[in-house]
Amino acid sequence: MSMVKTGLLLAAMTAIFLATGYLLGGEGGLIIAFVAALAMNGFAYWGSADMVLRMHHAREVDERTAPEFHGLVEQLAGRAGLPMPRVFVIESDQPNAFATGRSPDHAAVAATTGILRALSREELAGVMAHELAHVKNRDTLIMTVAATIAGAIGFLSQFGLFFGMGRGEDRPNPIFAILLMILAPLAAMIVQMAISRTREYVADEEGAAICGQPRWLASALQKIEAFARGRPMASVERNPATAHLFIVNPLHSGALAGLFRTHPPTEERVARLMAMQRPSGPTPPAAKRGAPWGVRAGGSRAGTRRSGSVPSAGGRR
Repeated sequence: MSMVKTGLLLAAMTAIFLATGYLLGGEGGLIIAFVAALAMNGFAYWGSADMVLRMHHAREVDERTAPEFHGLVEQLAGRAGLPMPRVFVIESDQPNAFATGRSPDHAAVAATTGILRALSREELAGVMAHELAHVKNRDTLIMTVAATIAGAIGFLSQFGLFFGMGRGEDRPNPIFAILLMILAPLAAMIVQMAISRTREYVADEEGAAICGQPRWLASALQKIEAFARGRPMASVERNPATAHLFIVNPLHSGALAGLFRTHPPTEERVARLMAMQRPSGPTPPAAKRGAPWGVRAGGSRAGTRRSGSVPSAGGRR
């Protein structure tokens, strides 16, 4: 059902695009804008992983420099039936994480040092399972298609006047054209954000299945939401277009943020996850402090052992 909803939203964006192109640019403007948007977003798609990781100064780690964290991702990827992604750490006090890459074979997952300090092993397993669910569902591809269409709409709306806006009787009313230039990109952005929210719900459900315990992810989301409010992430504030990648919205945009949510409300996500939880089983353990997962500043190896399996329901390994 979620894929049907996503397909309908993409169809709505396509309809907005075609209508905008026809009313503002005619056939010539439509073709030019679409080709330009495909070129820009095609470049972003093929190079998106490395580009986003560079934006956030992510540092790649392995089984030597971060044995616990890297091992956890490896175990979860095996449970999900995915190739092992590249694993990165971002130096930031804000607890957060994201996945990127154009396909499961070219994927990367990243977590901040803040989330490694704030969460227990079980909670971190829930978070990374959510990110691997994005990889498994090819959400990067879906959002790239949405970005391509939204970019084409924005391009047409900005430069529609230069494409002639029709000829003779086909020329639209100038006031109508100005309104269309403003409202079409806004409508496309709203639909694009709706697609993002839909994919977050799906990744929550898939992630809970991968790690085996929905309450781990639910507990993690509550902690991340609480801790992230007072800890801005400078790299995201400089590059707000990447905010939709993160598991919880990393931006602090003030009162208007709720009007343009890229993420569903955390309380609703938690409620859905807890509804999936089986009645039996203990609550997640308290957050572990210090430098877990074998990660140290500069990539040196910490004196922690590598775990051999995903955390059991009985608690911390």
